[in-house]
Amino acid sequence: MSDALAFSMDVPLKQADGETAMQPVIRLHEDVLSNDAAASLPALPRMIFAVHGSVAVSDRVLRADEAWSGEGAVTLKAGRDGATVWRWELALGEGDGGITASAGIISREKLSARIETLPEGALLLRGDSVAFPAGGCAYLHRHQGPGIRCLIEGGIRIDTHGRSTSYGPGGAWHESGRDAVFAQAADRPSRFIRVMILPLAYLGKSSVQYLNEEDKAKPKTQQYKIYVDMPIAFAAAAQ
Repeated sequence: MSDALAFSMDVPLKQADGETAMQPVIRLHEDVLSNDAAASLPALPRMIFAVHGSVAVSDRVLRADEAWSGEGAVTLKAGRDGATVWRWELALGEGDGGITASAGIISREKLSARIETLPEGALLLRGDSVAFPAGGCAYLHRHQGPGIRCLIEGGIRIDTHGRSTSYGPGGAWHESGRDAVFAQAADRPSRFIRVMILPLAYLGKSSVQYLNEEDKAKPKTQQYKIYVDMPIAFAAAAQ
């Protein structure tokens, strides 16, 4: 990793008068739409991931394991068999935005987390998946920005802050980016979907930084699939 892409996080967000600004929030919702149900979403940076069924988003139809991203207002419309989607959003404050309730829709927040610091400068919303073989691991590492992960298959144990937490399918957790994490997959293939907020300099580049020198040269068993790498205008609005 070059010095230009070394890990850095900005200081807590401040307003012009020196007071702490409204803290950004990253959140994950699960939306279950019955056949032909429609939901309206306000303008926010987001990624929508299709878990089951099919859903029309803007000018696309998403099927299982496909994703869409954008910052504008958008409508979701389920296909004839209905749809379950995971919806990640970056917002200013807990009450910013949300789905417009209507018949045939069940929406619940799986996880939300306040972002104490944002990466410096222009920002990138990355949505990807990380897959492990049975028993695979991610050596002690950190990332270049915060994000929320959600396990879609298998099982995983996350070690951080001196605690170990195990997750099954549908389990979600937040990582600040700056805190050291070790991940251990279960005895079966495992995969999670995540959305992270990164410096724009990481467009198309890995955001992982291994913390132990001896781990850097070890073979890595995890496989990555990037669904979206979307520059966002959120930084200016947040500051």
